[in-house]
Amino acid sequence: MTNNSMVTEFILLGIPETAGLEKVLLFLFASLYACALLGNFLILIAVISSQRLHTPMYFFLGNLSIFDLGFCSTTAPKLLSYLSGQGRGISFQGCIIQLFFYHCLGCTECFLYTVMAYDRFVAICFPLRYTVIMNHRVCCVLATGTWVSGCVHAIILTTLTFQLPYCGPRDVGYYFCDMPAVLPLACEDSSLAQRVGFTNVGLLSLICFFLILVSYTRIGISISKIRSTEGRQRAFSTCSAHLTAIVCAYGPVIIIYLQPSPSPLLGTIIQILNNLVTPTLNPLIYSLRNKDVKASLRHIFLKKSQFGK
Repeated sequence: MTNNSMVTEFILLGIPETAGLEKVLLFLFASLYACALLGNFLILIAVISSQRLHTPMYFFLGNLSIFDLGFCSTTAPKLLSYLSGQGRGISFQGCIIQLFFYHCLGCTECFLYTVMAYDRFVAICFPLRYTVIMNHRVCCVLATGTWVSGCVHAIILTTLTFQLPYCGPRDVGYYFCDMPAVLPLACEDSSLAQRVGFTNVGLLSLICFFLILVSYTRIGISISKIRSTEGRQRAFSTCSAHLTAIVCAYGPVIIIYLQPSPSPLLGTIIQILNNLVTPTLNPLIYSLRNKDVKASLRHIFLKKSQFGK
């Protein structure tokens, strides 16, 4: 990908209609970012350190924590920097990197949630064959496939965006570099790139969501056939956290990329929900509703306190 542009730096205009609220937003977003980092780091430590959590479900949960750590760190540092009074400029190369990692991790998220739904489908619909179907090799291949697919997807969208020349203006009407905000700044017609990019992201999200819906339809049918109330509750509890996380993740993506012309303020709010709030909620969703994760975290803290004494 060659840089045939005269623009060397973009200016991020930030969050619209928030003039004078920088300090309040700085405190709010810094708190969310810190909670997201701490919560996902604790989940990752719990999955790695506890032998009880070395199962396919928690293996993918660990991957989700890695994703959340990277995803919120793609946009939050620059957002906090400009809210604290630092410059709003981002270099041309920095904009490329930010857009690449945003879409790489976003695509990885879609595939990862789909793989996690398949894992729950196998666990509930084929419990006796679960360890055979979801063996260590299969889990590694599925996890690697999600990350590689995310990279390929991001390379396509990044190349599509930055193969166009950018010779001014350079004001990005967003708080980070994303296709809807960067493509209108191109000096050539970007309508084709916009259609291909938006369709690509929107359809990818819908396809993954459809596959998840199919998996959970089959899961629901299997749960309805369980005779004992306790068995149904146990099966439902293993899926409810994943379903909650899916709603938080897919809602913003579908709204942003399938709307022909979303308002800047609405788009920004949805992106903040997607980039900061969802990574903050995921550890709470999975830890508060999961006895094994809570027991592992409790064991880690007790071990550290005993070591400290």
